[in-house]
This record gives sequence, structure tokens and C-alpha cells, in this order.
Amino acid sequence: MTKPFKILGIQQIAIGGEDKTRLRKLWVDLLGFEYKSTFVSERENVDEDICAIGIGAHEIEVDLMQPFDIEKKPAVHQTPLNHIGLWVDDLPKAVEWLSARGLRFAPGGIRNGAGGHDITFIHPKGNEEFPLCGEGVLIELVQAPPDIIASLSS
Repeated sequence: MTKPFKILGIQQIAIGGEDKTRLRKLWVDLLGFEYKSTFVSERENVDEDICAIGIGAHEIEVDLMQPFDIEKKPAVHQTPLNHIGLWVDDLPKAVEWLSARGLRFAPGGIRNGAGGHDITFIHPKGNEEFPLCGEGVLIELVQAPPDIIASLSS
């Protein structure tokens, strides 16, 4: 059976710590990534700086996350919430097709993410109902906008 979607490339890498200023020192001050914006969500317990390197379809985000409240969940500063984001050309079809094949998604479904794109997460651990998973890695699927689809589909 033909897949009804295509993974186009890496959209982001998210890295968490207790203090994002230490992360910014490395990624922005030392490595030269550009600070783009800050996203804060009490509901998602995250205060993150969105940084990037590259241009257009070749831009890759590095999200530097710290918890909004260190005592609450999700614990974005702990290793399990560090994740990689992948551009996908048709997020709803990808979720439907992958779920039908036993891939486990994290709770929350498709929703608007920090970068303004629809997102969902592949769970790092499988279960009885959905045995396929990220094998220890949290993977974010990100709906690519039309210009990214055009640039990365060729």
C-alpha cells in the first residue's frame, strides 16, 4: 500500500533544561543560531526560545525549553521531552495511516504548535494497543506550509 503522505525533512530539534539562558549561551551566543521569538504556555508548562539557522526550506529550528513551573508536568527540562520535529506534507493523512498500522501518538491530537503550524507527537513508548512508537524518542510531526512542501518535495 502506498503511503498517503511524505516526510520532507527536519523541522526542529527541541532541547530542554532548567534554565534556558544557559542553553541560549551555547546555541545563540557560541554556535550562532538566530533568536527568533519566545513562546510561553502555562498549559504546556513551557517557556521556550525559538532559534534557527538556515533560510527558507533549509531553516531548522532549535527550541530551547525550560519549564514554566519546575514542579509541574510536562517536565520539558527532562530528557524524555527533548524531541525532534519532522516536516510532513499531510499531517491528518499521516496520523490516520500511521495509527492504522499501530503507531502510538501522545495525548493531545493534532493542535497548533509554538511555530504556528499544526503538530502532533509520536509517543516514545508503545503499549498493547499501539506497539509501534518512537523507540525512546519523542517525535513531533509538523504540518509543512505550501512553500516548504514545494521546496522539499522535489
